[in-house]
Amino acid sequence: MTTILEEAKRYEEQIINDRRYLHQHPELGFDLPNTQKFIQQRLDEMEIVHKTCGVVPPEVREKYARAGFAEQANCTGVIATIGQGTPCILLRADMDALPIEEEVETTFKSTKPGLMHACGHDSHVAMLLGAAQILKNRENELQGTVKLFFQPGEEWGYGSKLMIDDGALENPKVDAAFGIHIMPDQEAGTLSVTKGTLTQAMDTYIVDIKGSGGHSSQPHKTIDANMIMNQLYTSLNLLFTREVPPNHNVTFSIGSMNGGTVTNVIPDKAVLSGNMRSYDQTTRDHLCNRIPEMIDHTVKAWRGEYSTTEFHTPTTYNDPGFIDEISAALQDVVGLDNLIDNGPMSGSEDFSYISQLVPSAFVVLGTGKEGDAPVHNPRMKQDESIFKYGAALHASVAIEWLKGQHKA
Repeated sequence: MTTILEEAKRYEEQIINDRRYLHQHPELGFDLPNTQKFIQQRLDEMEIVHKTCGVVPPEVREKYARAGFAEQANCTGVIATIGQGTPCILLRADMDALPIEEEVETTFKSTKPGLMHACGHDSHVAMLLGAAQILKNRENELQGTVKLFFQPGEEWGYGSKLMIDDGALENPKVDAAFGIHIMPDQEAGTLSVTKGTLTQAMDTYIVDIKGSGGHSSQPHKTIDANMIMNQLYTSLNLLFTREVPPNHNVTFSIGSMNGGTVTNVIPDKAVLSGNMRSYDQTTRDHLCNRIPEMIDHTVKAWRGEYSTTEFHTPTTYNDPGFIDEISAALQDVVGLDNLIDNGPMSGSEDFSYISQLVPSAFVVLGTGKEGDAPVHNPRMKQDESIFKYGAALHASVAIEWLKGQHKA
């Protein structure tokens, strides 16, 4: 009988072509109409049932607009199903790009100036479409349902949540979830599998400070928004040196401070933007209470007013029991020697919203070698011969896990 990897090899050219098309046509954020249309067309060709998924509520649109993101009216997610009945396993691919000017010269270079698939989401979609074809071919073997979850807005940290809120984990109810992220500076063909907390939570705070401006020679007649901003910068950074255990690996960075226009005018407005990254939930909960308190007390101590825009993305958690259940399926595709554990990642990932609700596994597939350009780099490139392994991993995990749930 043909193995799943052998079957994936038969579709390798299609997987690469899908990836190259998407690479040439990157889109940003939640609203990816061309990417959605392409995925729907490919699913139609495979005769796979699908539907659109995701709504951007007005309050979410307003929050992102206040933070300086482009207007996003729609969430262009796609949900597809193969098989029927219970249990149900979800396979996820994200599909948005980044505002980066590509510097790699290829025949499939981005056609959109300033936009690039520099995080590999084009390959994630292509690998899941390849898996979809394998699973459709083997639909009679499936002992349950496979749900394909194509999501926008991962780089904005909220696309999966918009789809979950629109019912993506229901009808049929999802019992487990699996996702893959490529890594272009990890040895090609290796698969990093880590149990427990994998990615950091990300908590972002944008503080709009309102004071009362005036002439620089008369500071006593003003409420200096710039001074308040600088006091807040100091207070927030000191908070982490006194209220976080040294071994809890929390970082806090102020990425932007803006206020004023000329030297002799004290401004009445200033904006401070920063974010926290953390792994430990107890520490995160404590700081997510303390940061707003620090903002409130510091601004009011200097008679200012403020409003805060917040964004929160939880940690991605790899369920140890679920990983044990799928380990043989992973090994069948990449081989025991290529299974590694690089430990927790220092970034954030909105697969986290799924992993907080159902037993999940998020694994990292190497598509290059150490020293190559990493993700989010304009010179990032990948070994396309690895994509067939991603397709096979998705399909193997789905088939074998569903089968395992029916054993006595």
